[in-house]
Amino acid sequence: MATKSIPQLTTDILVVGGGTGGTAAAIQAARRGVKTILVSEGPWLGGMLTSAGVAAPDGNELAAWQTGLWGQFLRTLQTQQPGGLDHGWVSLFTFDPRLGAKVLADWVADLPTLTWINHQFPVEVLKNGDRLVGVRFPDYEIRTKVILDGTELGDLLALGDIDHRWGWDWQDKFDEPSCPVAPNGMTKEYPIQSPTWVFLLRKTTNSQTNIIAEPTIDVAQDFSNTWQNHGEKDFLTYGQLPGEHYMINWPIAGNDYGRDLDRLLGSEKERQAYLREAYQYSYAYAHYLQQHHSEKLELATGIFPQVGDLSTAFALHPYYRESRRLKGQQVITERDILPQGEVASLPIHNQKVTSIAVGNYANDHHYPGYEFPLAPKSLIWGGRWTGTPFTIPFEALLSPTVRGYLPCEKNISVSHMANGSTRLQPLVMNTGQAVGMIAALSIEKNCDPQDLDVRDVQEALIGDRQAPAAVIPLFNLAPDHPEWRQWQRYYLDNPEQYPPSGHCPVDVNLARLPFSKSQYVYSGELQKSENQTYQLTCQQSGKVLKVITERPEVAEQLIDCAHGQKITLGGRYNPAGNWLVVETVETITSGKDLGGR
Repeated sequence: MATKSIPQLTTDILVVGGGTGGTAAAIQAARRGVKTILVSEGPWLGGMLTSAGVAAPDGNELAAWQTGLWGQFLRTLQTQQPGGLDHGWVSLFTFDPRLGAKVLADWVADLPTLTWINHQFPVEVLKNGDRLVGVRFPDYEIRTKVILDGTELGDLLALGDIDHRWGWDWQDKFDEPSCPVAPNGMTKEYPIQSPTWVFLLRKTTNSQTNIIAEPTIDVAQDFSNTWQNHGEKDFLTYGQLPGEHYMINWPIAGNDYGRDLDRLLGSEKERQAYLREAYQYSYAYAHYLQQHHSEKLELATGIFPQVGDLSTAFALHPYYRESRRLKGQQVITERDILPQGEVASLPIHNQKVTSIAVGNYANDHHYPGYEFPLAPKSLIWGGRWTGTPFTIPFEALLSPTVRGYLPCEKNISVSHMANGSTRLQPLVMNTGQAVGMIAALSIEKNCDPQDLDVRDVQEALIGDRQAPAAVIPLFNLAPDHPEWRQWQRYYLDNPEQYPPSGHCPVDVNLARLPFSKSQYVYSGELQKSENQTYQLTCQQSGKVLKVITERPEVAEQLIDCAHGQKITLGGRYNPAGNWLVVETVETITSGKDLGGR
């Protein structure tokens, strides 16, 4: 029988997988003017942020970390999302996943050098010696100079026979403080972190509730304590999205599903069996919530595209927290992400700083039914808990054995332990941006990515015209500060002077924001606790608000205020968290009228 003839395409850069990192990589490469093809398995781009339904992203929430494509994505959402992004309490940014997908699709459509092909998945990696030269899909064969792996589970690592890891590393491997010494019951049950099939609920808007059918599996007992520690209200508003939709991605007796996870590496039949079970488990959870929550809830259908027989209230695929991981020239371990002071040490190789992206999320691992203590990497900043910052080194993207390949998702060279911090959406987006820049520079310079000077990559990221990206974490320097680029470059040149506090010697007020008509404005008395958390007792209403901020100049002003200080604050009010995200501060002198709300 003759082999089916399929179209053969050529391009400079091929990005396989339309997830968070792959989409960012393709956009960055094409913005450099390099011919790029992006191939996605589904109809939406964005992965964790959109098609997996996690429209309440974690990490990189401080203004100093809102750089690169992540910062541009946030600013675009803030201008286009009716009602803004302050709806839930688990994240400072929640949005309609349809809007997130549209923003990314619009960016792609604006790029003449970028071609997006959807509904295709890789079936074979083409090699010439130690070099990857192309990928076969069901309907295409695409030849290329550089292949970027943006698949959710690191599929090209397996298809290309590239050295990689899956699952746990033990204490003797990397000497990580939180790592088990040897396999135990938890590690055997969960070879990787548990995925979650996210879905959206909404309150019934009329007298007729759309009944969620009886599930095909009986797991009601699994959910009986689901909001016990938080209460019904906080459970529901945890992931509240615009339009009173509720993202259900709940880790406590919720819809994490981690049974027989090695099936994700098995045959197509085994993988599909896992996916059916994970969907059914989340569907059973939705049924339980409708039956037992005091609010009248129903599935928020019509949010996601129709795929097969899935409800359109359910994400297009699970939220995968971990995948295959490249065995790179450097492995990011837990020690690399833990603070030495308030920031992690900068990665240095051959006397050069090699960081190409900044993250800050706390180390977060999901193993339902188990407590798993981790070395702390959080601090109070701006009135709330946040993770301490760390960076991704260039060498964690490079294979020591294969050319023409770069990872750009959760598949970078990282230990199982450190993956709990490196897997979060904002960091994956900016790591993807860095990988797209690396690939584009390698085309421009006609060399392999391994042969680039990392400083050229860093300079391209810092100096990018549309989405300049930080490579040095500095708490007190937001990207709108006029000295931002200067200090990024200074610490690249003088890493020995990088401060353990993560604060550089600048006047943060050079980027101070004025009051605006779009802000909520409250006047009253500021109460401070010993650990730098704040409350405002409003002058007129007596209402007590939590006070938090993303802005470094506001954080410093709040530290300088006295307990009981009369003050006027402007910002964004979030009813789920009952907090004001402060953007502007005015201290009030004695005798001045306390107006405002």
